[in-house]
Amino acid sequence: MKRYVTEFMGTFFLVLTIGLTVLAGTPFAPLAIGTALMVVVYMGGHVSGAHYNPAVSLAVMLRGKLEPGQFVPYVVAQLAGSFAASAVVFQVLGRTFAPAPAANASAASALLVEVLFTFALALVVLNVATAKKTEGNSYYGLAIGSTVTAGAFAGGPVSGGAFNPAVGVGPILMSAMAGGGSWSHLWLYLVGPVLGGALAAMVFKLQESEA
Repeated sequence: MKRYVTEFMGTFFLVLTIGLTVLAGTPFAPLAIGTALMVVVYMGGHVSGAHYNPAVSLAVMLRGKLEPGQFVPYVVAQLAGSFAASAVVFQVLGRTFAPAPAANASAASALLVEVLFTFALALVVLNVATAKKTEGNSYYGLAIGSTVTAGAFAGGPVSGGAFNPAVGVGPILMSAMAGGGSWSHLWLYLVGPVLGGALAAMVFKLQESEA
């Protein structure tokens, strides 16, 4: 149970930070988001592995460091944390938020950005948090948070910068329920990250075989 509580809380504070900073129009929102991820990774890494992202959980499972039977409970905890955070943002600010691609971005471009930066995130997680050669390092949280910061700055203006199905599902669900928002972009934040996470697991196995 402690693993699922940790996944809930970490995802909650990640999505809470995203919602509050995005709705406030904070220029450096990606920095705040990456920092939030960094600190909750350090908070929960020793308990649950600090995934806070179904795509990362998928990559870790395919890598063999998460039991298949734990995958669904991890994802449920992550989605619940995301939805709870989205509800709190709505309560605090009276507005909902949801990721969405840029108006001038094609679906293919937005999908590619989601795939690539989720791939980068999951590959970093696998290398700094599950590889034998980096075992016991103290920089894993900084590396993971910095990857999200870079992705949000670089890819956010194109795809909306979720790189995480939980970041898509929770806010979009809350937006649809409380703000009349659309479900039309949800597929993007499911398909892209899942593909990116699966690809990262494949590349990591190649890296390990060549070590």
